[in-house]
Amino acid sequence: MTPDEQFAQLNLSLPPAPAPLGVYKPFLIVGSLCYVSGHGPLQHDKTLIKGRIGADMNMEDGKLAAQQVGLTILATLQHNLGSFNKIKRVIKVLGMVNCTGDFEKHPFVINGCSELFAKVWGEDNGVGVRSAVGMGSLPDNIPVEIEAIFELA
Repeated sequence: MTPDEQFAQLNLSLPPAPAPLGVYKPFLIVGSLCYVSGHGPLQHDKTLIKGRIGADMNMEDGKLAAQQVGLTILATLQHNLGSFNKIKRVIKVLGMVNCTGDFEKHPFVINGCSELFAKVWGEDNGVGVRSAVGMGSLPDNIPVEIEAIFELA
C-alpha cells in the first residue's frame, strides 16, 4: 500500500496546517530533502494541547500529544506536497518534551509521533534517526515540539 493508503486506513484526521507564528518557514525543500520546522500539538479547532509532563499531564497524555504533533506535521506535508506518497522516508526526528526536571521517559513520549510515521511509511522508511530531549519550557506551554527531515521520493 502507498503511504496515502496507509494513512487512510488509520482512520485519523489531520488538523489544519499551521501558519507560522514567527519569522520562519514551516516547510522547506533543499535538494531531495524536506525540512519541517518545529510543530506543536495543534488540534482540529486550531487550539493547542497545553501542559507540562510530570506536572499537568502524565507520560501517556504526553505520548498522545506527540501523536497529535505528528498529525500536525503530516498536515503541513499534505498542504505543501499534496500527498504523503511524495515522501520516500523519514530521515530524522527531533522531539522536545516540556517536562519536570525529574521526568526521564522522553523517548516514550516521542514514540507517539515515531509510531505514527512508522504506520504511514512502514517500518523501514517510517523510522529514521531520532533525538528525544527534555526542556524546561516550550512555547505557549505545549507539552511537545517536534521537527523532522524527510527524503523526497
